[in-house]
Amino acid sequence: MQDFLFYFLSALTLISGLMVPVSKNPVNGAMYMILCLIGTAGLFALLGSYFMAALQVLVYAGAIMVLFIFIIMLINAPAETKRKRDIPSLIAAAIAFLMLTVGFVMMAMSPELNQPMPALEDAETLAAEGAIPFDGSAKSYGFGLYGKYMLPIQVMGFLLLAAMVGVIHLSKDLHARSQAMLKVKENASE
Repeated sequence: MQDFLFYFLSALTLISGLMVPVSKNPVNGAMYMILCLIGTAGLFALLGSYFMAALQVLVYAGAIMVLFIFIIMLINAPAETKRKRDIPSLIAAAIAFLMLTVGFVMMAMSPELNQPMPALEDAETLAAEGAIPFDGSAKSYGFGLYGKYMLPIQVMGFLLLAAMVGVIHLSKDLHARSQAMLKVKENASE
C-alpha cells in the first residue's frame, strides 16, 4: 500500500508541477501549484515527517498560494497569451534536467551517504556541535531553526517582508492609476 501511495503522490506531484507552466490561464496554473504542494506534503507524510507535511499544507499550499492568487488577480493577467515555444531549447532543458536527476540519484545511492542517524536524545550536544539529526519531530526542527540555521531564517523573513511591502506599494500604485483612468473615461464620456 505504501508503494502505491508513493507512486501515486509522485505522479500527482510531477504531473501537476508540469502543468503549472503549460496551463494558459494563470489561475489554473496556481491551482496546479497547490496540487503539486499537496502531493509533496503527502510524500513528506510517507517519510514520517508529519510536521513538515502540515507546514507544507498550511504555509505553502495555504498562505503563499493565496498570496500568489491575490497577485494574479490584482494585476489582472490575461487568460490566454500567445507564447512562442522554442522546441529545441525545451528539449535541451529536459535533457539537462534528466541528467541532473540521474546524477542526484546516483549520488544518493552512494554508500557514504547512507549512514545511520544518531539518536535524538543527543540533539542538544549535536546542536552545539552543528550536526543536527533529522527527525520528523518539532524538537528536531526547533534545534535546527533556532540554532545552526537562525541567520538564514531571519534573512528569509526580511526578504518576505520586503516582498510584502513591494506588493502593497504596487497595489497602491495600480489602484491610483485605475482611479485616474476611470476619471479620464468619465470626462471623455461627458
